[in-house]
Amino acid sequence: MRILYRPVWEGIQSALRDIFREGFPADKVIQRHLKTNRKWGSHDRKLFAEAVYDLVRWWRRLLFVADVPWPVTEFDINTLSRVIETWCLIHDVKLGSGITSQRVGNVTNAWNDRSLPRAVRESIPDWLDAWGAEELGERWDKVLPVLNTIAPAYLRANRLKITPEKLQAELKQEKIDASLVGDDCLQLSARTNVFLTKCFAAGHFEMQDRNSQLVAPAMLAEPGQRVIDACAGAGGKSLHLAALMKNKGKIIAMDVAEKKLEQLRDRSTRDGATCIETRVIDSTKVIKRLKDGADRVLLDVPCSGLGVLRRNPDSKWKLKPEEITALHQTQAEILSSYAQMCKPGGILVYATCSIAPSENEKQVERFLSQHETQFSLEEQKTFYPEVSGPDGFFFARFKRS
Repeated sequence: MRILYRPVWEGIQSALRDIFREGFPADKVIQRHLKTNRKWGSHDRKLFAEAVYDLVRWWRRLLFVADVPWPVTEFDINTLSRVIETWCLIHDVKLGSGITSQRVGNVTNAWNDRSLPRAVRESIPDWLDAWGAEELGERWDKVLPVLNTIAPAYLRANRLKITPEKLQAELKQEKIDASLVGDDCLQLSARTNVFLTKCFAAGHFEMQDRNSQLVAPAMLAEPGQRVIDACAGAGGKSLHLAALMKNKGKIIAMDVAEKKLEQLRDRSTRDGATCIETRVIDSTKVIKRLKDGADRVLLDVPCSGLGVLRRNPDSKWKLKPEEITALHQTQAEILSSYAQMCKPGGILVYATCSIAPSENEKQVERFLSQHETQFSLEEQKTFYPEVSGPDGFFFARFKRS
């Protein structure tokens, strides 16, 4: 039986406050706590991360089982202790000495009750459950449980420096097992901190979901071309494009957030991707100056993240229905205005990490209705999240006439 000791117990309480009350991202909160508690042993560190992620993922259902009213407005010690103890009982984790029990009763029957309302059983807000059902119909009942699973870890071999086969051998030398599951994709057999490996420091791989790795190839980019990644963020797909283009040509990676582009510059240096240039989108002039200027344009637009909820379980509690409406408008505006950077004869790819038709196929229909003389649709695909498999993504490829 695993034991949850008091320092970790208190760390979990603090982390939950940071996530739910202060709104900090769960992954950053966990990293910070692990960094500031270096004396914790491997058992404590693993249990802390597991508990925080699981508590966030199953928050609403755990509140119900712990007999705590929904939604929680006060994150006091008694409330948090009661929910954490409920989680411990479900997962057969013993409370260490010095932890005051809230005397939570037998939780097994309540936890396994399949007659609970879907939103409670699958631990999501009511509005999100209604929206998902509206978007996906009967498929929602199949997708929703998958979004509460733990996502596998995938790597993309950086072909600028290494082949996937050689990367697999390098990881093996560092006692990390990975299997080849795609052209450049490896799946880890167990989750581990691969960022501490020598091959990561050498720029031999990037962590990237398997379906996410299908977006850059959809660009059909060739060495020597001029490519724009207009919503680059920290640049995972820009780096993939650099490898596919063999570092020949130019990739202009753009974003409204300078900090994300700073991360991309650091990653480019590590990966040896010398063909990437970064530009901050600080006005509409940045886009206008690039009109008809690129052979390929990638628009990986802001979205609900519905396809990757299991990787970011805290986002389902932070996302609001009014944000969905705003995202729809932002997506349409980006697609319409940024598409003009694609030169005649060029290719435009629109992508999201969502599986909602309103963010995907319907945006494609709207765009084509407004630009039918300029662009034609070549291909569009929705990849749904799979149990023990990759996340949900969408892309559509257009050809400019």
